Amino acid sequence: MFKTLDDLDPEQRVLVRLDLNSPIEDGEVQDNRRFDRHAETVRELAEAGHRVVLMAHQGRPGGDDFVSLEQHADILASHVGRDVAFVADTYGDEAIDAIDALEAGEVLLLENTRMCDEELPEEDPEVKADTEFVRTLAEHVDAYVNDAYSAAHRSHASLVGFPLVLPAYAGRVMQTEYEANSSIATREFDGQVTMVVGGTKATDVIDVMNNLGDKVDQFLLGGIAGELFLRAAGNDVGFDLEGMDFFDDQWEENRETIESLLDERGDQIKLAVDLAYENETDDRGEIAVANITEKDRAYLDVGSMTVDEYDPIIRDSEAVFVKGALGLFEDERFAVGTTGVLRAIAETDCFSVVGGGDTSRAIEMYGMDEADFGHVSIAGGAYIRALTGAPLAGVEALKQD
Repeated sequence: MFKTLDDLDPEQRVLVRLDLNSPIEDGEVQDNRRFDRHAETVRELAEAGHRVVLMAHQGRPGGDDFVSLEQHADILASHVGRDVAFVADTYGDEAIDAIDALEAGEVLLLENTRMCDEELPEEDPEVKADTEFVRTLAEHVDAYVNDAYSAAHRSHASLVGFPLVLPAYAGRVMQTEYEANSSIATREFDGQVTMVVGGTKATDVIDVMNNLGDKVDQFLLGGIAGELFLRAAGNDVGFDLEGMDFFDDQWEENRETIESLLDERGDQIKLAVDLAYENETDDRGEIAVANITEKDRAYLDVGSMTVDEYDPIIRDSEAVFVKGALGLFEDERFAVGTTGVLRAIAETDCFSVVGGGDTSRAIEMYGMDEADFGHVSIAGGAYIRALTGAPLAGVEALKQD
């Protein structure tokens, strides 16, 4: 297991990796739960009298969202409750001077790590530890804290290089995310364990089932992945219509595996019994899967009868895990499936973890209280990898002796 902030010596100059990657709208960085979550770690370090140097990324080179972190500093400061200084440099003279000038309790955010050429290529930690980026910053700090669980599946310099050259610790976000997202594999539950599985990628569903099939009693399916499983079960759905590119390629690549899973684990897998679509009046229409004779429209959500079937399964569970949305929940007409299962979880006294891409956003969008869930993950790819049993490079680097 890794060390945490509880193990950190006092009065350190600490280099902290956050994940503040955020949506950008009309050039404005959008506030989101990542700032609030990471603020806990930053605040704790600052209040303890550490000199806090922050690193984070935004977008990728060439993308519209590849911008400076100057706005991020102001947003983070509003959550931390103290000033967060910003320097438009990552490890050059300007950054080093600002780091060396820090006083106890002060916080400094460095420029976007992905503006450094040595940050992005996926390489071994030993290679990253030997980069000028890592070696330069390491000489001016005492310890490294990784709080960026949601980026921990990446073998980038700021995530895996520093633990090899500095005492390394997990921040509070890293700690709580790791514990919650690993719990399905590491904890023993006396009652029923249910997983709600949706999203767009069949391979995610397949890998989760293969890794956790012996831990999960019921898989409740929806989304594009669920429609592919319905196709494998002999229903006339899961096909691309003109202008679509969701189903057919995935079907060709995964058909045998999906059919095998249905054959081997059919008693664990619950499929949608009805689906929702946009009707002629731009409203929500629903149709029973058994009544679909050909796919002539796009299906954008599971139907109300499916939610009614999934609801009691969730309420009878001791633990429920959510990976991916059951429909296009950003459109209120097609949020019935996703919000239906989330509300059932919120009203049930069970251990719960909600994550996978933007699924957790639905909680805030539809007025639910995050406190009604055991853990709401801010991770996407890292959460999926945790569920599928794949190692996370950033976590493994923290476990170095």
